[in-house]
Amino acid sequence: MLTKDDVKSQTRSGRQLTCAGVLYVVALPIGNDEDISARALRVLSEVDLIACEDTRRMARVLASHSIGTPTVSYFEHNETHRIPNLIARLRAGARIALASDAGTPTISDPGYRLVRACIEAGVRVTAVPGPCAAITALVIAGLPTDRFAFEGFLPPKAGERKRLLLQLATEKRTLIIYEAARRLPQLLSEVAATFGPQRRVAVVREATKVHEDIVRGTVAEVAEYFSSRQALGEVTLLVEGAPVSGRITTCPELDPSRVVGALLEVGLSLKDASLAASKITGISRREIYQGAVSARKVTDSK
Repeated sequence: MLTKDDVKSQTRSGRQLTCAGVLYVVALPIGNDEDISARALRVLSEVDLIACEDTRRMARVLASHSIGTPTVSYFEHNETHRIPNLIARLRAGARIALASDAGTPTISDPGYRLVRACIEAGVRVTAVPGPCAAITALVIAGLPTDRFAFEGFLPPKAGERKRLLLQLATEKRTLIIYEAARRLPQLLSEVAATFGPQRRVAVVREATKVHEDIVRGTVAEVAEYFSSRQALGEVTLLVEGAPVSGRITTCPELDPSRVVGALLEVGLSLKDASLAASKITGISRREIYQGAVSARKVTDSK
């Protein structure tokens, strides 16, 4: 049965919880079905309702554990009109579990808005922790784990994505990025161009599954590896943080004109390419920019 601790009212951040309803944020396995926790199974079996991304997939999970709790769909495109009903039920005392297709809800999955609405409505929110693809990949990547930054899925538009990568190029924490496997080669190319070819990365695929695969190396090496191999599904890319010096790499011997040329080829503007090349080579952005402009004038005059 749900314990006293599961349903007791508490005060958090000066807001009094005003009802007996509880929202449970329940983590599910990301690949290996054995990773589901005993507490997750108990909560899923004892709540009044499960709000989940895919009711058919959840039905299979519940059936495999002989659980008959009713479900309701809750995903990105219906959460706005689904929230008021869920809040009303919670305020009336219902106990509801929030679950995504895999991993921990709200982490690059729907759920944040419902959690926020519960807090505003005085409904208690508690986590039933478990698997998370980002943390699973981080602990097996072989990159520093003391400080990290989760970026999730990067913007789909090339220009926005490249501008964000340029901002992240000097981030000193290990970066965690989600990406669809079919777009992985393009992302690796952009990371190599923006961060420098020697930055260490790890690509984690099929985590916790039978065919779990981890590819580690410099971004240039990993990009070369995937140039002739197709990845499937979704992958997690982990990128080593920038050196403490603030430079992207320690490669002052690189020809800045060649670096700028490579960055321009992947779609960066001359201004952004000059800034990235400055961080890669250690040469001032102004010097690189003026050199590129002069080179263009020479080319145009021929």
